[in-house]
Amino acid sequence: MELKRNTILQGDCIDILRRLPDRSVDLVFADPPYNLQLGGGLTRPDQSVVDGVDDAWDKFDSFDAYDLFTHEWMEECRRVLKDDGAIWVIGSYHNIFRVGTVLQDQGFWIQNDVIWLKSNPMPNFKGTRFQNAHETLIWAGKSEASRVTFNYDALKVFNEDKQMRSDWVIPLCTGGERLKDEAGKKAHPTQKPESLLSRILLATTHPGDVVLDPFSGTGTTAAVAKRLGRDFIGIERDPDYVRLSRARIAAITPIEGEILETERSKKSLPRVPFGALIDNGWLKPGDRLFSPQRRFQARIRVDGSLTTGAVSGSIHRLGAHVQQAPACNGWTYWHFEDPKRNLAPIDLLRRRYRDEMGLN
Repeated sequence: MELKRNTILQGDCIDILRRLPDRSVDLVFADPPYNLQLGGGLTRPDQSVVDGVDDAWDKFDSFDAYDLFTHEWMEECRRVLKDDGAIWVIGSYHNIFRVGTVLQDQGFWIQNDVIWLKSNPMPNFKGTRFQNAHETLIWAGKSEASRVTFNYDALKVFNEDKQMRSDWVIPLCTGGERLKDEAGKKAHPTQKPESLLSRILLATTHPGDVVLDPFSGTGTTAAVAKRLGRDFIGIERDPDYVRLSRARIAAITPIEGEILETERSKKSLPRVPFGALIDNGWLKPGDRLFSPQRRFQARIRVDGSLTTGAVSGSIHRLGAHVQQAPACNGWTYWHFEDPKRNLAPIDLLRRRYRDEMGLN
């Protein structure tokens, strides 16, 4: 079966997965049945009925049947993933531990577990247990050797320049985002919020990547993927969900151009040798560079090395030496002097070089 992008395929997920090409997708987001094992209906204190998950797709005869189902769909997901691809699986306490075991048995390599803390969780109406206020996500590479995508800097900027933690406070899907059926009732009992999928795709994909959702439901993953400039493949067996998701996706306007760009790690940018700044004439042999607050200074030699007179070396090695430190980022440590004798890090010149050479 040829990989047809940006479509929702109707049918059994395992049957359709088996027809997808090997190593054809970059990321899988899987929201499989939870196998909730509900023992009867739920009512609120006012005796109104709670619209919980009691659909046929969430019911299995035994744990063995659920485990076999998990092995089958996960094996196919691993086959269609590219070698540096990754998978996200979400679940509740009913199933996530079983799913996690199968994940490792299949050879996936766990990167993180993430806790989705619901800011507006459903109460425990029976009062027999703790209020269930979270779900667990597992993020794993296809194998230990996979070089998975992780947009660390973009997430840090998103989080006000603080490292993104593994507990995410995000509300349940409510209001206008919640899809309704013809009777005005919620169309799907476990529709995920778009903000949750947005964070996942921003964190672990690039524009143009192919995202597969084998349990597409009402198309949240596909809708977010389209908006963020990713390609998508959804698999869903319920024709009503397929109809709703296709209409939902058709109404999405993709984000394009520079608005879609995110912060990138300096490590991912093309390397610029310090000597290139000398070749361009922005710095010259004999010029002085300074540490912050001018505590140390060094002179540039013709080969791009720095010298203090007694010691010489690269911008990184000499920076580490004068600080008596094991390592140093010379690009941010050493500063040049502008015509007004203000100091600025030489990293600004490196950025200028990348801009002018079209290396960004």
